[in-house]
Amino acid sequence: MPMTIHLHDSQLKVRVRLADGQITEEVLEADSEKDSITLEFKQGDGALITFVADFKQDVKIFRALILGELERGQSQYQALCFISRLNHNEIIPSESMARLRQKNPHAVRSAEERRGLDQLTMDVAVNLSRAWQLSSHIHNMCSEAREAVYTRETDMKHWLDRGVEASLFEILPQSDGVSALQPCRSTRDPWLPCSCSYSLRLEWYPCLLKYCRNRDTTGKGTPYKCGIRSCSKGYQFTYYVPQKQLCLWDEET
Repeated sequence: MPMTIHLHDSQLKVRVRLADGQITEEVLEADSEKDSITLEFKQGDGALITFVADFKQDVKIFRALILGELERGQSQYQALCFISRLNHNEIIPSESMARLRQKNPHAVRSAEERRGLDQLTMDVAVNLSRAWQLSSHIHNMCSEAREAVYTRETDMKHWLDRGVEASLFEILPQSDGVSALQPCRSTRDPWLPCSCSYSLRLEWYPCLLKYCRNRDTTGKGTPYKCGIRSCSKGYQFTYYVPQKQLCLWDEET
């Protein structure tokens, strides 16, 4: 994807083809001051997906605003938030992102590299009122999710080791416990607790910087940044819900 350096424009709009063939517009924003990147787009089913990479705290946040099924007693939309550790080399740095600008904004992009599916068991609830300890972005991102803010036990242990208060977390009932939780898709009663799954895919994002080499008169090469590599990555989150009514999309087809 041809990109040019542009110092002032920190927002990038990219047309992307989704897995179902529909075309969506992704909006990518970099905030060099907060050292974060935000990516947002609408899925084919109308759900609004927002992803934030917080490099200051090494935290990533996924938020899904899912359109409710009003005729089945759901509210207008349902918000979910999933929080986990951000690993290095998952996405390019915010200052590099802030400099990207595309030459052909009408082109429909496809990622150069399709990365594997991450299957994440989100077995811990996060207390929203104390979540600032993990990242300053969580409160704004997840305020609508309230009771549906989740993380993994392995991430919780890492944060506890770093001095985060234990009152931030609540371990949820597990599917491998004494009273085995059924997957929501095979639970008939809409008011029973079950194990819900939600999948999303970041269809296009800048995952790596490309380097080229300048040859000087002695024949030695000096590397310089000369573009990006784009990736696509899927995530499947599995988590406890107190009633199947909160997981109507996860049904047997």
